[in-house]
Parts: sequence; C-alpha cells; structure tokens
Amino acid sequence: MASLPYILDLAGTFVFALSGAMAGVKHRLDVFGVLVLSFAAANTGGITRDVLIGAIPPGAISDWRYLGVSLVAGLITFYFPSAITQRWSPVLLFDAAGLALFAVSGAHKALAYKLNPVMATLLGMLTGIGGGMARDVLLAEIPTVLRADLYAVAALVGAAIVVIANLLQLPSGVAALVGAALCFGLRVMAIKHGWRLPVARADRRPSRDTETADDGSET
Repeated sequence: MASLPYILDLAGTFVFALSGAMAGVKHRLDVFGVLVLSFAAANTGGITRDVLIGAIPPGAISDWRYLGVSLVAGLITFYFPSAITQRWSPVLLFDAAGLALFAVSGAHKALAYKLNPVMATLLGMLTGIGGGMARDVLLAEIPTVLRADLYAVAALVGAAIVVIANLLQLPSGVAALVGAALCFGLRVMAIKHGWRLPVARADRRPSRDTETADDGSET
C-alpha cells in the first residue's frame, strides 16, 4: 500500500477541483477564473501539508498530475455543468468527498514523516479544510469551516481513525477507507439534518431609550 497516500491525494484533488469549479460556475466566472478556483481548491490543503512536514517541493508543484487532474476537472465542470449530478448542493457534496479523502491522506502522510499522533491528526484536518478555505476566500465568502455543519470536526474524525489504526498496527488501507467513509458520512448527515456546533450570538442588550420607554418615562 505504498502508493495509498498518492492515490488518495489524486482522488481528493479531483473532487475538490470539481467543488472549486462548480463554485466558479455558480458565480459566473470566466474559464480562467473557474480553472484558478479548481486548482486552488484542489491543491491548497496538500501544499500546506507538504510545506509543514518538510516535503519540499510540494507534490502539487513537483508532480504534473496534480495540475492535470485539477485542470481536467475544471474544464469538465465549465463546459458540462449539467453533467454534475445535483441533489443537495454539488459544491457541498464534492467538498465533503474532498474533505474526507484529504483528511485521511494528510494524516497518513504525516505519520509517514514521523509526526506524533496528535499533530498527525491535526495535520490531516488542516489538509482537508485548506482547499475549501482557499476557494471561499477567493470568492470573498466566509470560509465554510467557520460556519458549516460539522466541517472541521468531520475531518478530525477521519484523520483520527487513520492515526488510531496506526497506533494499533491495523491495516492502513482499511483504516483509510473507514476514516474517509466516516468523515464523508458525518459531513453529509450534518448537511442533511443541520447538525452543527453552538454558534456565537451577539449580546442584545436593550438600549437606554428602550429601557426608558419600558419604564413609562418620556424619551
């Protein structure tokens, strides 16, 4: 299974590129803008991971396949947007798939570079959320990870499965599949049922004028 991280990386690159391209189509960008979004969404997480663990130059830059997969996904989405199956939101579904694949591949590669279990789990999460954050920032939107239903938490679960399996010396391939499935399933269920963490609320204190009016005094 030596090629497992590479296969997961390319698979994650493809589905995240689809999510970035679909977001570009939704915002009516031109073909160049769609391709930029597809590459940024597909590779930002992997580049960040590789830089942090010292895998220089990052695979997304040194290996032409990452660019090729990103551009192919972007072009398919730009010219055949109706071919992308829609149920809820195609951006969210492809984003969930990319999140799952990158979370497990990030954790797997971090372990290969001898990171401790806690940092490997966190790096897996960072790999998963990086592409979506880049996509949203380029579209001037609040990143999904800061407002979505169980986004980073789902990535943490997927990465943790890989790390725990490694500690227990269980097969890495099975662990990656289970971790990706749990991450994707948790994210999709959160989208469907609206599961989310507590949301910050503004402190709405009544104004002085309102308090005076309530007391029956003149304003």
